[in-house]
Amino acid sequence: MGSGFSLVPRPSPLVPDLIVAIARNDSSPLFADSALGTLKLIVYLASAIVLMVADHRGGYLDRVRAALSIAIEPVYRVAAFPAEVGHDVTLALADRKQLAERNAELGRQLMLAEAALNRYASVQEQNQRLQKLLDVQHSLGLGAQLARLIDVDPGPFHRRIVLNVGTVDGVTTKQAVIDATGVMGQITEALPHTSTVMLVTHPAHAIPVAIERTGLRTIAKGGSSADTLELPNIPISADVKIGDRLITSGLGGIYPAGFPVGEIRAIANDASGMFAAALATPSAALDRSGEVLVLHEMPDPIGPPDAAPLVGPPASLAGEAVAPTPAKVERP
Repeated sequence: MGSGFSLVPRPSPLVPDLIVAIARNDSSPLFADSALGTLKLIVYLASAIVLMVADHRGGYLDRVRAALSIAIEPVYRVAAFPAEVGHDVTLALADRKQLAERNAELGRQLMLAEAALNRYASVQEQNQRLQKLLDVQHSLGLGAQLARLIDVDPGPFHRRIVLNVGTVDGVTTKQAVIDATGVMGQITEALPHTSTVMLVTHPAHAIPVAIERTGLRTIAKGGSSADTLELPNIPISADVKIGDRLITSGLGGIYPAGFPVGEIRAIANDASGMFAAALATPSAALDRSGEVLVLHEMPDPIGPPDAAPLVGPPASLAGEAVAPTPAKVERP
């Protein structure tokens, strides 16, 4: 063409350099590094086999192995230390858990044993109280009915207890109530199945008493506290001492004579100076008794006393006695 341009591509100046580089690489062996590594491996294996055979026959490496074992043992210990620590911690936790469970079980058993022991002591104490009440009941010339406390009203102006017996059990008002050690009070209200007792320390209660040592009669009233009886208007000339025992005098028709009421603990003159006043401690366990006796007065017997039984010969001589032969009655 007349334009002077040629359509044939010219080779790039970099192409001859690439061709030369490829030619040079083709001249080197393709697996030169692999062959050298295989040769080294064969040499190492042959050396190992020779050493193994020599050691097996002559034992040349025993000392070397022993020395290496001694040198490597600390490494083994360090490597095994975490596992041993973990095992010990697991055992310690398991043992602690077992010990805690065992201690809890022993604590529960101890509590049960203590509860049973306390229950046994309580039952034993109750049996002793009941035995004392039974002895008092047998020694009385009166009828006595056993009753149990079901409620207590210890207020300063109440001081009453409630019993589990009532009118259906033959209980009436103004009956005396005692425990094994003394007078408790009197029944002021009787319901069909329960009854209320006013204690001797109630401010509105008064009981005729006598000093056991001298026979002096006076009145014991409820005091300002639940464990005090007051004896006002005692003559100054009266022979009264601290420690004198108070018993029921039998006056008033409620309390039979001879039952313990209290013991004098303090004596002083009143404000006027004309009389003496005393304080006494109740004999009954007002705040501790759980069982009491309700007294029933026995009626006087009517009619002549029972005839005395006939006294005959001893049983050992009964066979030797000759019984009289009854007369034979002839019939016409």
